[in-house]
Amino acid sequence: MSLPEPLPAIMVEPLVRAALLEDLGRGGDITTAATIPASLLLDGVVASRQSGVLAGTDAAALAFRLLDPGISVVVERPDGSRVSPGDIVFRLKGPARAVLSAERVALNLLCHLCGVATATAALVEAVRPFPARIVCTRKTTPGLRMLEKHAVRAGGGSNHRFGLDDAILIKDNHVALAGGIRDAIVRCRQAAGPFVKIEVEVDTIPQLAEALQTGVDAVLLDNMTPEQMREAVRMVDGRALVEASGRIRLENVNAVAATGVDLISAGWITHSAPALDLGLDVKSSGESS
Repeated sequence: MSLPEPLPAIMVEPLVRAALLEDLGRGGDITTAATIPASLLLDGVVASRQSGVLAGTDAAALAFRLLDPGISVVVERPDGSRVSPGDIVFRLKGPARAVLSAERVALNLLCHLCGVATATAALVEAVRPFPARIVCTRKTTPGLRMLEKHAVRAGGGSNHRFGLDDAILIKDNHVALAGGIRDAIVRCRQAAGPFVKIEVEVDTIPQLAEALQTGVDAVLLDNMTPEQMREAVRMVDGRALVEASGRIRLENVNAVAATGVDLISAGWITHSAPALDLGLDVKSSGESS
């Protein structure tokens, strides 16, 4: 698996800065200020306590640097790398106060995003015998979508649309309020720009037939059984991308991929993935000269 391109710091910094400001509150880290001399320096590492896939290393490193540019952060393993318990993710050296004050924000981001990447990688591995790709959804933590979708890529998955303006996805409520699948598709075709893809959600075979007759770029099979998915793939016959969605889990994703669908989307990999356990270990400390 190729490693994902790092996100530019200018994109990540506002999110990390906001998280630091939230944690520092109105008076800064009063515990660290009271207990740690301003002249104390430390050497430390952030290491993994579990096996998993890394994501969010740049965001975590930036949390330390934003609090004090004097902190040296050396990333040992970039996003997309697999780690085992005890593996060092990055090394830190600098003012102890700033390191401790940034620790929680850095680890919150890192542990959560590694969890997203690890969950994604598990699904990707489960469907490896088949060409289906694992994709995320818009079910993301408010404010963290960019980072979570990057974490999906770090885990070997692909991104669905980033927002409502990326592509057209006609869902069941759109269909109900527009008066039917055909009317919804026709309206979208008239309104869409020439490079905007149109996908429609269907939950029955007759709905799929109507969508194909009208013409779309992709169809989303919502909560269909594997048998229905296989029939749907045969009906589509390459005329559109076929996405499977609804209650996708590690236990059933292989069976879904075996139906021949092109994409398998799972919302839980961003909104409910268990955090990966990583921690800061202080190796040594001393007064600055």
